[in-house]
Amino acid sequence: MNNSNTSTDVILIGAGIMSATLASLLKELAPDWDITIFEKLDQAGQESSNVWNNAGTGHSALCELNYTPEQPDGSIDISKALNINEKFQVSKQFWTHLVDSGLIKDPKDFIMPLPHMSLVHGQDNVDFLKKRFDALTDNPLFQGMEFSDDPEKLKEWIPLIMGDRTIDHPMAATKIDAGTDVNFGALTRKLLGHLEEKNVHVKYNHTVDDIERREDGSWEVKVRNFEDNTLEYHTSGFVFIGAGGGALSLLQKTEIPESKHVGGFPVSGQFLVCNNPDVIEKHHAKVYGKAAVGAPPMSVPHLDTRFIDGEQSLLFGPFAGFSPKFLKAGSNMDLLNSVRPDNAFTMLGAGAKNVPLTKYLVQQLLQTKEQRIEQLREFVPDAKSEDWDIVVAGQRVQVIKDTEEGGKGTLQFGTEVVTGANGSIAALLGASPGASTAVSIMLEIMEKCFPQQLEEWEPKIKEMIPSYGKSLRDNPELVHEIRMNTAKALGLVEKEETLA
Repeated sequence: MNNSNTSTDVILIGAGIMSATLASLLKELAPDWDITIFEKLDQAGQESSNVWNNAGTGHSALCELNYTPEQPDGSIDISKALNINEKFQVSKQFWTHLVDSGLIKDPKDFIMPLPHMSLVHGQDNVDFLKKRFDALTDNPLFQGMEFSDDPEKLKEWIPLIMGDRTIDHPMAATKIDAGTDVNFGALTRKLLGHLEEKNVHVKYNHTVDDIERREDGSWEVKVRNFEDNTLEYHTSGFVFIGAGGGALSLLQKTEIPESKHVGGFPVSGQFLVCNNPDVIEKHHAKVYGKAAVGAPPMSVPHLDTRFIDGEQSLLFGPFAGFSPKFLKAGSNMDLLNSVRPDNAFTMLGAGAKNVPLTKYLVQQLLQTKEQRIEQLREFVPDAKSEDWDIVVAGQRVQVIKDTEEGGKGTLQFGTEVVTGANGSIAALLGASPGASTAVSIMLEIMEKCFPQQLEEWEPKIKEMIPSYGKSLRDNPELVHEIRMNTAKALGLVEKEETLA
């Protein structure tokens, strides 16, 4: 094997939406920096960012009921919903900047307008949804949301779901036309295509074997080049690990203190995909229900219109699965290899605490296709088994760590940013709503890792993201301005009165 040694300003591991976003931001702010991206597969965005591996909801808390929990006193906590919505607005602002600047083209290739809806059954759930609606619509970020418990209105909104339904109990839905469907794989490839034109080095078929800190504080990254079976050594003052499910094992190799007492639990997913064009044509929305009692947040059932490779599709799920792999293209040894002396008790603690989750996963694994079709029929009463196929979605690795609130081995269902004490290395762990909030997450990493440059960069950041440093939830005028600008640039609405 031949060894090569090169030095670069920034190394990013993984060619998914996170690395593509961070590289795009840095190239705008520091165009002279030398950036190298390593990807073990032969294409960009093939794991968590892939259109079949990602719900593509454009998560902005418009329809996800688990982001607005009901409190013991009956009130609705909307703080998480506001936070996620603001972060998605930040993503749309950056995409708008890229489109307006001519840096990426044809936004309809990656984002489409699509109503987001929540649908519930039973009087208690109807009451909850109405309280949620009242709480959210007081805020400018949720302007335009509608509520209805009228069966005739619901038939107008969701004809496929209401078609042959016997309505013998209360039902209600909320609907907001400002929702989107996002193909994060297509967006990733657009971003990286632009970056390669700006001399960012994107190296496919390159897998990172090791990351070691050098005596001068920089990092040496050992890379295996699959194309000619050689080893390469690259050094950099800053490394970002954005390798999806593969990020945990790479973070552990750094041996930084922040990597200790952290574990991961892999969860795979499956969807039913409709193969009947007549059925697909009858539905035009993302409709989220409520998760079953004891089910994890990522299992919320939803019937989604998707736009994939220029065609409209219809998916229902997700159904949980299990594989010890941390990536779809990973190894069956991933889970076992992730257990270290420093996190063994953390992992054991999680196992003891999550018996109901384990039971739920086992039940999901034992389901037949017909049992899954029966769950689909709660959304589409006359669903026919032959109209639907099963597709395996992506791997997600849920973070396990020790927390003050939850104690040892607490399972985390969101995204976690881990940065070294001196800001020279950062990693992103976890899952939803990651891709939709990628720009905010990468700005957070930049604030932690490049504090010396931030004052110089701030004017450019505000040019790209007008709401940077401001609270949208308290600024109706700015919300309206941003929604108009992003809608125009990204092709999301046609008339101003839809936002008035």
